[in-house]
Amino acid sequence: MTSTVRILGTHGVPANYGGFETAAENVAFYLRDRGWTVDVYCQLTGTGPLEVDEWQGITRTMIHEPREGWLGTSAFDLTSIRHAMAAHEPGDVWLTFGYNTGVFNVIPRLRGIPNVINMDGMEWTRKRWGPVKQGILLGNERFAGWVGDVLIADHPVIATYLERHFGRRRVQTITYGAHEVARASTAPAIELGLTPGAYGIIVCRPIPENSVLEIVTAWSSERRGMPLVVVGPYGDDDPYQVRVRAAASDEVIFPGAIFEHERLDALRFHAALYLHGHTVGGTNPSLVEAMAAGNAIVAHGNRYNTWVAGPENAYFSSPADLSRTIADLLRDDDRRRRMGAASRARFRDEFTWAKIGAQYEHALVDALARKGQVPEIKVPEVKVPEIKVPENKVPESKVPESKVPESKVPENKVPEKKVGALA
Repeated sequence: MTSTVRILGTHGVPANYGGFETAAENVAFYLRDRGWTVDVYCQLTGTGPLEVDEWQGITRTMIHEPREGWLGTSAFDLTSIRHAMAAHEPGDVWLTFGYNTGVFNVIPRLRGIPNVINMDGMEWTRKRWGPVKQGILLGNERFAGWVGDVLIADHPVIATYLERHFGRRRVQTITYGAHEVARASTAPAIELGLTPGAYGIIVCRPIPENSVLEIVTAWSSERRGMPLVVVGPYGDDDPYQVRVRAAASDEVIFPGAIFEHERLDALRFHAALYLHGHTVGGTNPSLVEAMAAGNAIVAHGNRYNTWVAGPENAYFSSPADLSRTIADLLRDDDRRRRMGAASRARFRDEFTWAKIGAQYEHALVDALARKGQVPEIKVPEVKVPEIKVPENKVPESKVPESKVPESKVPENKVPEKKVGALA
C-alpha cells in the first residue's frame, strides 16, 4: 500500500476559490505523478452524507457544511480532521493549508500523525479583521506553530518571523507558483475595447491594504493615453469601493470580477504594465501570475514585493511617486520589455509548480522522518522499448536502406479507482 498524503484546510479541488486551493491542486497533481496516494478534503454547501470520489487520479473526500463564514469553516475543518484521523495508517502524512483553526491540530499531534502546515502570510496582522478576529487568528497561529512537524513559510520574511517564534529547525520556505503564459488570445482584451499592449492592469481584492485607491489616483492624475483596467467587484455599497471609483478618470475601466483563468491570463499577457499594490501577506499569487505572463511590474515597494518581483522591476511608495513612474515607463518601451523579460526569468527560477511540488514532497518526507517513518510510494515508470536497428549489410551492388522502427513510449496513466460514498 502506498503512503497517503491528506490535504486539509482548503475549499478543495478543482481550484475555484483562491491561492490555497490553486496550490493544493497543483501540489496534488505533482505528488500523484510521483506515486503518492493523494486525498483532498473538499467543502460542499448544504447538507448530505460524506462522499468520496476520484477526480483526475486524486481522491476527494467531500464534506457538506450548511453554515457559512468562520463557523462553517471551523466545523468543516474539525470534521475533516476527525475523518482523516480515522483513516490514518502508518506512513501517511498530512498537509494542512492555513492556521485559522490551528487549535484543532493539537489532536493529530497527540496521536503522532505527521503534519506539514502552511502558515499563511501572518494573517492575524491584517487590520480588516478587527481586534477580536485578529486575537483569535493569533492564538490559532501559535497553536499551529507549536504542534506542526514542518512549518511552511511562503516568503523569506515570513520564515524569519516563524523562526523567531518557533525556532529554525522546523521552518521551510516554499512560495506559491503559477503556470507560464507564453501566448494568449487577444480576444479578451478586444472585447473590453482595449488595444493589446496598450493598457495597464491591476487584479486584486478592492481593500485598502492593496493600495487600489492610490493606484487609481496616480493613474488618473494626468492623461496617460491608454486605459487602466481595474479587475474586481466595485459596487455602491462599500465605502472604499465608492472612493476608488470616484477617484478614477475616464481612462480607468472597471470590468468587474473576472474568474476565468484563461481570460485573466490573456488580459495580463497583453498589458503594457501590471500594477501591484499589496502591502502585506508574503508571496502574493497574483504577482507571481503576472510574472508568469512576462509583465513589466510596478509594485508597492515593500520587502515582500521587492523579493518576489526582483530588482529589475519598478516600485512606488506614494501616489505622487507612482504617477512619475507610470509616466516614465509609458514613454520607454525598451525598459518595459527588459522588465517583462526579467519577470519571466525570475518566475522560471523560483516560482514553477515543478519546483514547488518537489519542495512540498521534501517537507512531507521530512515530517515523516521526524516520526521515524519512511513513505511508501510507487513512482510510475515509463519503459522505453529497446530499439533494434537492422544491420546495414551491403551486397555487391545494392545498399539497402537502414530503417529504424518507430519507438512508442507508453502513456503514463494513473489507474482509475472507484470509491463509493460513505454514510
